[in-house]
Amino acid sequence: MFIKICGITNIKDALLSVALGADALGFVFASSSRQMMADEVKAILSQLPSSVMTFGVFMGERPEKIVEITHGVGLTGAQIHGNYLPEEIQHVSDRVRYTIRAIVAGQERLDKVKAYKCWSLLIDSPSPGSGQVFDWSLVEAVPERTKMIVAGGLTPENVGYAISRLRPYGVDVSTGVEMEPGRKDPLKLRRFIQAARSFDGIDSEENGRLDDFGEEDLGPYNWETGR
Repeated sequence: MFIKICGITNIKDALLSVALGADALGFVFASSSRQMMADEVKAILSQLPSSVMTFGVFMGERPEKIVEITHGVGLTGAQIHGNYLPEEIQHVSDRVRYTIRAIVAGQERLDKVKAYKCWSLLIDSPSPGSGQVFDWSLVEAVPERTKMIVAGGLTPENVGYAISRLRPYGVDVSTGVEMEPGRKDPLKLRRFIQAARSFDGIDSEENGRLDDFGEEDLGPYNWETGR
């Protein structure tokens, strides 16, 4: 089970998340109470192990700028929210290997999600970062073999049920493990990761949501050389 802790704003929460077993961290560049500046994120990345994946979270930013920030900061990937054409997502994905396309549950026809050529599809609530749970029945229509990450209102109490019902590739949490906006609660973090980890192995080759990246792939992607 791929576990991403989003809304990281400080090195203490970043290191704690990694120590507890998170696979990836998210840093918000969009307007938010958790918004980070490039230099702040760089400082945190310099203290993280190379095995952890790191994502910049963007909304409404130009595709070219997303690529520039992602590579300039040294992030592993980009998570893109907002209104974008498939070709705009493709532009980023061609240059950022681990591109996550975030869509609102029920807003876009799920039978068209494969138009987005990206590493993974994230299904979120209508207000990202709000901690609101959406109607999970909407996710059940996602096409087979879609690498799906579920977000929106997940908590230590409901993440296990979400995984058992939806069988996603991964889960993403921000508000559900906070003590206040931008500050993680150590106990909630531990309980969330433990609950999600208890469902490791639930995926199978049939649903196509297995982990398919190796540690050697986690460095910054050079889109000019394809490496």
